[in-house]
Amino acid sequence: MSAAGLLARRNLTRNRVRFIVSVGGAALALSLTLALDAIYAGVANQLTTYIDRSGADVWVAQAGVRNLHMVASWLPDSATGKVRAVTGVADSMPILYSTDTIVAREERAVAYVIGLPIDARMGGPWNVVEGSNRVARGEIIVDRGFAKKADVSIGDTVTVLGGEARIVGLSAGTASLINSVAFVSFDDFRAMRSGAPVVSFVLVKVAQAASPEAVAAAIERQVPDVTVQTAADFSSQERRLVTDMSADVISIMSAIGFVVGLAVVALTVYVATLARRREFGVLKALGARDRVLYRVVLAQAVLSMALGFAIGLAFTWLLGLLVARTDLDLELAITVASVVKVGLFAAVIAGLAAILPIRQVAGLDPAVVFRRGVAA
Repeated sequence: MSAAGLLARRNLTRNRVRFIVSVGGAALALSLTLALDAIYAGVANQLTTYIDRSGADVWVAQAGVRNLHMVASWLPDSATGKVRAVTGVADSMPILYSTDTIVAREERAVAYVIGLPIDARMGGPWNVVEGSNRVARGEIIVDRGFAKKADVSIGDTVTVLGGEARIVGLSAGTASLINSVAFVSFDDFRAMRSGAPVVSFVLVKVAQAASPEAVAAAIERQVPDVTVQTAADFSSQERRLVTDMSADVISIMSAIGFVVGLAVVALTVYVATLARRREFGVLKALGARDRVLYRVVLAQAVLSMALGFAIGLAFTWLLGLLVARTDLDLELAITVASVVKVGLFAAVIAGLAAILPIRQVAGLDPAVVFRRGVAA
C-alpha cells in the first residue's frame, strides 16, 4: 500500500467509533440500494417464472398479445392443429389462462389460473411438494404459501373462476408479491367461462434440429391472426412490463439511497479530515506537496466507501438467504448489473465526498502550524 493509503487507513481507524460510524453509514446506505435492486430483480424473476418453467420453446397468442400480465388472449380451437402442422413443430398444446381471485376461508389471493389438458406435456406445475401434479375435473393445484395462509390442505375446497375446486396438489415457487399460479383442468376452465371453443395460448415444442426463432416466424406466416414469440422473447416482454410499471418507484428509492450514502460519507470524511488538520498542516509545513495530501483525503473516502460497499453487499446477500427461509412471497436476486452499477456510483460518491475536505487541506497555511498549532 502507498504512503498515502497507509496514512489514510491510520486516520480512519485511529478513532474506532468514528470509523464504525463512517463505514456503517456507507454500508447501510448502499445496502438499501442493493436490496431495492435485488427486490426488483426478484419480483421480475417471479413474474416470469411460469413462462420460464413452462417447458415451451414458442408461445402462440392472439394477435397483438405479447405478455401474460393483465391481458386476455383468445384463439379458436383450431389454432392448435394449425400450429402443429407447421414444419419444425414437434408438439403443440393449448392452455386456457385468466387472472382471477382464489378464495379459501377468509383468504383471498390474485392468481394466474391455468387450464391444463389432462395429458399436459407443457405448462404444468414444475415443483409439486405435496399431492398430485395432475388435475382432473373439479380439482386444483395451488401454491403452498397460499394454502398455509388460508389454513387449507389437500382435500379442502377453494372458490375459483366462479366455481369450487378441491385441492389435490401444493406447489412451491409459484408465488410472488403480486400473485401466484394455480392449475385447474382444461374442461373445468372452459365450462366456468361460458364453454366457448377457444384457447388462450398454444405452447410449442420445436423439433430437435429446428430453431425456436425460425419456427416462430414460420407459425406467424402460416397461421392467421396470431402473435408468435419464442419463450425467451415472451419472458423478456413480461419482464419489460414489470420494469415499466415499477421503474419510477425503484429509481426514486435508489436515488434516496445514493443521496444518503453521499451525505454520510461526505460528512464522515469531512469530520475525519478536520480532526486531522494538525497532522496535515505539519506535513505541509515539512514540505509535503498538496497533491500528496489530496491523495490521502481521497484514499480516506475510497476506503470508507469500499468497506461500506463490501459490507452492504454481504448484508444484502445474507438478507436474501434469510428471506428465502421464510414464508414471504419475496425473492432477493442480486445481479451482476446491479453490483456493477452500485459499485460505480459508490466510486463517484467517494470522489464527491472528498471534494470539501480537499478544499480544507488546500487552504492550510504552513506558517499557522507553528504559530497556532493549527488549532481546530
